[in-house]
Amino acid sequence: MESPRIIAGVARIVRDVGIAEELAQDALVAALEQWPEHGVPDNPGAWLMTAAKNRAVDLVRRRERYARKLAEMGRDLESAPPHLDGPAELVDPDAIDDDLLRLVFTACHPVLSTEARVALTLRLLGGLTTAEIARAVLAPEPTVAQRIVRAKRTLAAKGIAFEVPYGPDREARLGSVLEVIYLVFNEGYAATAGDDLLRPALCEDALRLVRVLAGLMPKEPEVHGLAALLELQASRSTARTGPSGEPVLLKDQNRARWNQLLIRRGYAALARAQAAAQGPLGPYALQAAVAACHAHAHTYEETDWRQIAALYDLLAARAPSPVVELNRAVAVSMAEGPEAGLALVDALAAESALRDYHLLPSVRGDLLARLGRSAEARAEFERAASLARNERERELLLARAADC
Repeated sequence: MESPRIIAGVARIVRDVGIAEELAQDALVAALEQWPEHGVPDNPGAWLMTAAKNRAVDLVRRRERYARKLAEMGRDLESAPPHLDGPAELVDPDAIDDDLLRLVFTACHPVLSTEARVALTLRLLGGLTTAEIARAVLAPEPTVAQRIVRAKRTLAAKGIAFEVPYGPDREARLGSVLEVIYLVFNEGYAATAGDDLLRPALCEDALRLVRVLAGLMPKEPEVHGLAALLELQASRSTARTGPSGEPVLLKDQNRARWNQLLIRRGYAALARAQAAAQGPLGPYALQAAVAACHAHAHTYEETDWRQIAALYDLLAARAPSPVVELNRAVAVSMAEGPEAGLALVDALAAESALRDYHLLPSVRGDLLARLGRSAEARAEFERAASLARNERERELLLARAADC
């Protein structure tokens, strides 16, 4: 949980995200060695940050090229109390005063491809494994691993500083930053693998980052659109699992457990996105509008599926992707019947990006079950379970197969 913060704090000193990640690992190893003997400190995060920064100062001392940085920061770091993140910096009033957000913008530097920016930031910020990132971006694991390694090497070779982008440069990186925050939240909202459906810490980090970003860029409609989407999605988190951590489908959720404060925040952010938009709403704002439709419905039966299907039509035109088409098929099936949805899902069967995507056979199984084709539905749910890597999702899919 502390790793991304440590990497971000140390990167501000060494100006190299690859080295910062190694120093953070060193601090974690030191904790594993010392805490069993001396006990866990009262503030583990501060201990880890201090340990990593001490190593950073040692590294700065050993490198002549960091002599100036040592003079500016080294003495202050050594004399600072352990609970401090380091010396204060003189920054432009428009600067991003958040180390984690600085790390996102640095990892989203234009010298990297969009795919590399997403993979590297998910690795550094979210602490996701290569397998989790591959699942999130629908790419092979070896490809993602190569992207991460090459991205670190490129940033180091180009001498990219751990700095705040300004003006046009900031605007150019914004799309990648939003995509990264979106994917980090999604991994927390529905974990790729493991025994838990949710990873709340990732959702909280993504929410915090998008709120900070919305304050820094009040005129950017898609920043507010993403903020609205995440607030509205997060509002349902506590209702998405049962007493034993088992997934609860949307139609079965107790809507009294939905967080009304987050829903109101989501509505307000969506209104800001609509007010700031100079033309049609962007992809994040459209997804937020879909989430708002769900939030407006007091019961599952009251959901305005025709409106949701219409919003997915707009989304498919603005940001076409196989996953958007799959979601559109679900909405169409609810608005027009399972036959209409099944036709759309079957048309996606040849999409290579969805070949190992467990939600494709899961949706198909649901549609077949609604049509009374139980044997076919069971086969689809079993196939979905074989592709799912989250244990909770696998159990749910196998239970649905048994119900058929």
